[in-house]
Amino acid sequence: MQYKSKKVNVGNIVIGGGESVKIQSMCTTKTSDISATCAQISRLEKAGCEIIRVSVLDEDDATAIKKIKENVHIPLVADIHFSAALAVKAIENGCDKVRINPGNIGSESNIKLVADCIKAHKISVRVGSNTGSIEKEFLQKYGKNENSLVESALKSVASLEKHGVYDIVISVKASDVPLTVKAYRLLASRTQYPMHIGVTEAGTEEMAIVKSSAALGALLLDGIGDTLRISITDDPVKEVYAARRLLRAVGLDKNYVNVISCPTCGRCQWNSMDIAKKVSAYVENSNKPLKIAVMGCVVNGPGEAKDCDIGIAGAQDYCVIFKGGEIIKKVAASNAECELFGEIDKLLNE
Repeated sequence: MQYKSKKVNVGNIVIGGGESVKIQSMCTTKTSDISATCAQISRLEKAGCEIIRVSVLDEDDATAIKKIKENVHIPLVADIHFSAALAVKAIENGCDKVRINPGNIGSESNIKLVADCIKAHKISVRVGSNTGSIEKEFLQKYGKNENSLVESALKSVASLEKHGVYDIVISVKASDVPLTVKAYRLLASRTQYPMHIGVTEAGTEEMAIVKSSAALGALLLDGIGDTLRISITDDPVKEVYAARRLLRAVGLDKNYVNVISCPTCGRCQWNSMDIAKKVSAYVENSNKPLKIAVMGCVVNGPGEAKDCDIGIAGAQDYCVIFKGGEIIKKVAASNAECELFGEIDKLLNE
């Protein structure tokens, strides 16, 4: 399926409507600690984060948004729970989007208050559900599954639409991979609002990346997802790098250096693993569309990597450097790394 969503503005960023999938993360700092929050956002920007969310737990956090906005270059989302007053204060202090749950914001008059403020400042809003916030009526009706997740999210959407808010982004997150995929696929059949996709409470780095890649990769290949976060219990910069790599893997970001390398076998007689790691780290932040191969042996390497801009393969005492599958030079194994990086630099600087 190919999901077609409407466009929604988040500051100077457009999500949905066929725009590129935007990478999000969330600060781990106390928002009212302006210097620490700005420093973390700066690191996230450099890593490739395009939208950043901050927690608003009190008035100091809400007020801090104004100063933070003066020092960052990407749209800022205020994450609010339980307090209409804090939502209004965060919006008045310049957030570009607000994340709320109308179900816990209070009375209907509180929902209207926030909705009116959203409209007055012409910002967007994210609503949705996760497996810990399913509305009781749907939990009782369906149990904890994709139906209750989607119905809960759409109820939140309806509560804002009733007050004239339509610049809405929706999420339906679960910590379970199959449930996450089923929920977003169901949601895609029920709405045209852009979707923020993610696996909630995904865990520490390695498993979080596996879970998120499995779920979000499946959705992105279906054309579902307009903005995403890979949640990792660690430095949020790791979330951004993981998201970038995921978008590259599913073919949605082609402006990067694609490093391919074989897993090696008994034919490999040189340290190709070490070189592959060094090459990957060296080109990580380049946005030039190139393909580089680090292959274990000269038997299969050049032929298997015919479509690469540059590649290397090794034997016991020597390595060959090749382009388009054709060997351009044979070098001593001791000098192979220097020769390869010289060729890579030529391509990067062309």
